Amino acid sequence: MNRWAGELAGRLLTVVVAFGLAFGLFALSGFDVGSIASGVLEGSLLGTGAVSNTIRWTIPLCLIGLGIAVSFRAGEFNIGAQGQMLIGSLLAVWVALEWNGPKFAVITLATVLAVLGGAAWSGVAGWLKVRAQADEVITTLMLNFVALQLVQWVTTGPLKDVATSGDSASTSRIDRSLRVQGSGEISIEIVALTALVAIGVWLLLERSRLGLHVSYVGGESSAAAWQGLPIARVQLISYLVAGALAGLTGAVEVFGPAGRVVTGATPLIGFTALIVTVVASYKVAGTVVSALFFGGLQAAILYLPIVSDVPVSGLRIVEGLVAMLITARVAVFLRRRRSASACSEASRHEASPEASSEMADAAEVR
Repeated sequence: MNRWAGELAGRLLTVVVAFGLAFGLFALSGFDVGSIASGVLEGSLLGTGAVSNTIRWTIPLCLIGLGIAVSFRAGEFNIGAQGQMLIGSLLAVWVALEWNGPKFAVITLATVLAVLGGAAWSGVAGWLKVRAQADEVITTLMLNFVALQLVQWVTTGPLKDVATSGDSASTSRIDRSLRVQGSGEISIEIVALTALVAIGVWLLLERSRLGLHVSYVGGESSAAAWQGLPIARVQLISYLVAGALAGLTGAVEVFGPAGRVVTGATPLIGFTALIVTVVASYKVAGTVVSALFFGGLQAAILYLPIVSDVPVSGLRIVEGLVAMLITARVAVFLRRRRSASACSEASRHEASPEASSEMADAAEVR
């Protein structure tokens, strides 16, 4: 408990430092820091509809972040969540616009296809990694750009809304009867779904054999190989889980607050979810809390231009600073742990009679 409290206090301090540095930059640039701070509080917590907007952005960040946590725990730096979410949203909006049927059947089919589409899109990068040792950072990043081009093609072609064009081109809005959540609303169903996903991912990572294998493969790959664990299969599964949850997020956006797919839609939820996961150190509970924080920050970013002249990109500095500072803390911790582990291993070999015998045998051979 003390260790957990200390870690939480350290992360809260990091957030405070990040805000302090960002506000210092705003002050040096001539902005009114008081109005910015007030706008952040109003946009995320205190203003009319602020809590709803915070929850609205927390949900996609949490769903995608949980999937990324699985992938990162397996040692796979899957940064393609944005593209995987877009593929899921395209499949969901296609079903919603093209298929007439009962509401429950349409939403179910669209969600299943979105989940499978996201998993398949991520699985391409996973297959390239385990079969050809392709760099997952490059493949997942490139697949993001392919997904963006697909969105542009669909929103200006097959499913185009004739009332939109250019950077705001979009698909037609889905029928209102299919919407589970409107803009500025809170859907109990979507909140419950998010909670169930969080519980399921926690059970997967902390209470299942697969979760144990994921931790071994990601943390002690040489030991995992020595024990005969199916490393390639575990890695591929981590990609599929991450993509599935990103695809699910795409369906949630279509049937929830978005109601359509827009070219160049901002914010880039998938990339922000990467920061959410890094801040949480790939832990489920931490991801939920981190998503809530960044969801509030996103709500504040969209509200801030109303009450302040600071550019929308201003508060993105806070996101970057939080990620940078926490990543630095984690890097220092990992370096110390590796150093301590190496010293312990060296001491064990020196003290081991078997190791001394092996060294003597090797000397005789030479």
